[in-house]
This record gives sequence, structure tokens and C-alpha cells, in this order.
Amino acid sequence: MKISVLASGSTGNTTYIETPTHKVLIDAGLSGKKIAGLMQQIGRDLNDVDSLFVTHEHTDHAKGVGVLARKYGINVYANEKTWDAINDKVGKIPLDQKFSLEAGEIQSLGDLDVQSFPVSHDAVDPQFYELHHDGKSFVVLTDTGYVSERMAGVIKNADAYLFECNHDMEMLRMGAYPWSLKQRILGDTGHLSNEDGANALMQVVGNNTKRIFLGHLSQENNMQSLAHLTVASMMQEHDFGVEHDFHIFDTEPDSATDLMTL
Repeated sequence: MKISVLASGSTGNTTYIETPTHKVLIDAGLSGKKIAGLMQQIGRDLNDVDSLFVTHEHTDHAKGVGVLARKYGINVYANEKTWDAINDKVGKIPLDQKFSLEAGEIQSLGDLDVQSFPVSHDAVDPQFYELHHDGKSFVVLTDTGYVSERMAGVIKNADAYLFECNHDMEMLRMGAYPWSLKQRILGDTGHLSNEDGANALMQVVGNNTKRIFLGHLSQENNMQSLAHLTVASMMQEHDFGVEHDFHIFDTEPDSATDLMTL
């Protein structure tokens, strides 16, 4: 299984996964043109993508869903409530390309199994995904107010994680956002802070874990270096083998990470 975080941040999110027989995306939160360009950065073509899994209806995750389905013939998976929320936004998608996948279910695509799990976020029915191929697994989790023990149990000991580190709490508290928005971000249906992300990672990282990508960083309330330092230092303080047992990678809102093999 090969993976690349094509874009991650408050302006748009999409992640690429491939196996010998399938090429899929998690979310399409940018324009079709931008996603096509990001694919070119890793030497891949959107025409070869067969499936797209949508996490929730927010624009930074669903903006390009309709265009990708119509232009490239990609099959789209989402739960029923998310479909209801995005139908009017994404335009007409052929019925034979629309599939329902509810939280807790597994969609098997031959050599790739995609397991959905619910999260706590202020969307109608948000869910994220763990992808399994040939004994390897990759978890995508970037929009949740907290990580429950049940969620941690589902995603424990994956080979790689794309994990939310949305904001630095002090930057958010001191920043220009209105108090109502700050409350939303800090709440149980908001986003994980750098510290929250580190604490959650310490619940789920296991012997199989080799790569952690820090994602969905706020452009206004975080810095890449600060998120990386916070997560690395907190994990090191608890005797996790950062840069020894596993490596931490940064992500960008407009540039793809290298295509890596798990």
C-alpha cells in the first residue's frame, strides 16, 4: 500500500492511497483542477482513481466531490446523512457511482478494505477511515473534538496515521477569531489541538506504527514547527521512540507529501 497526503489544512483536504489493483482518495476538499495538479506532483493521474470516500459535508472535505465523480467516473462512498447534506452542493452524480457506507461498516474493494468509524465533529454524521491491505493499515483522522477510548481501540497500532493537530490552544485563545468560533473549535465537536493530538497518538501508536503525518493545521492558529515540536516532545517525554521507532511528517495545504510505501 502506497500513500500520499495530497493536501491537509483548513483550506482543503485530500489523501491518496493505492494498492496493486485500486487507487482511492479520502475526501476531495479542493477543486478538481487543484487535485489533478497535486496528483501530478506524485506522478499519478486522476483518471486512474476508482473510488472516493467522503468523511463529512464541510467544504474543505467535499468541495471537489461532484467534479471528480462526473469528470473522472469515480465511485463515491459516504453515509446516508452525509449524502443528504452534500447532494445539493456537489451537483448531479450518476446513481451507479453513488454508494452508501455507514459508520462501523467495511467496504471491500478486492485487495483493499476500507473500515469507517464515527467521530465527534459538528457535521451531520462524520466518519473517518482505516484502510487495510496485505497486513498493513493506514488511519485517516483529521476532524474530531476528542478521541474516545472506543475510537482509540478501533484504530490502535496502525502502520501509519494522518492525525489532526489543528491548533495551538494559546494561539487560538489569543487570536482574532470571535469567541463563538473559538468555543466551537475547542469543544467536544470541534478540532484536536496539538496537545490533544499528541495525547491521542500516545493511546494508539503501537509496534507496527512507523509513520505519523500531522494534519489539518489551522493557518491562523498554528504553525507547522510548533505542531511538530509539541507532538514530538510530548511523546518523547513519555518514552515513545520518536524518529527511532517511528517518524513524524509534516503536511501542507497545497503540496503533496512524497508517495510512501507502507
